[in-house]
Amino acid sequence: MATLSYNEITPKKVIKFNGEPYEVIESKVARKQQMKPQNQTKLRHLISGRVISNAFHSSDKAEEADTETKEIVYLYTNRGESWFHSKGNPGDRFSLPEDSVADKVKWLAERDEVEALLFEEEIVSIKIPIKVDLEVVEAPPAVRGNTAQGGSKQVVMKGGAVVTTPLFINEGDILRINTETGEYVERVDKA
Repeated sequence: MATLSYNEITPKKVIKFNGEPYEVIESKVARKQQMKPQNQTKLRHLISGRVISNAFHSSDKAEEADTETKEIVYLYTNRGESWFHSKGNPGDRFSLPEDSVADKVKWLAERDEVEALLFEEEIVSIKIPIKVDLEVVEAPPAVRGNTAQGGSKQVVMKGGAVVTTPLFINEGDILRINTETGEYVERVDKA
């Protein structure tokens, strides 16, 4: 494992901070008047998703976290657990607590392949594509002249996510969704 000096703690790096795995979201090295330079960072805890701020001073070092990735397949979510299996080995099933992956599994359909992030040989998070194609399972009918909200409506996607879409979207349509923002991108296929 590599040891990083304070100015090498940059976005997308995964570091061990207080013995826990954190992903660096933002970093900015700044020097204030007579003070030594410091790296102002925002870190996301890989297990809980909680974001914290921390300043690393020029004398500080951080250990790069030893992480690996593994291809897994999403099965379903039930009773507070999301179930997966290793790619190519359906018998190797395991679950993750729903609250740790809920913001991601809502964008997944059964049998979708995703990447698991392992820290010290334990799965701590899953990585999903930035854009996914999902089917609309509930869509209210478009009401003629209803453009007070800018001509949009809320629809429910297959994984349970609610997305704001244009009025012309119907049940059964396949939509491309940006999973980082939760926004409708385009209609891929008409019902």
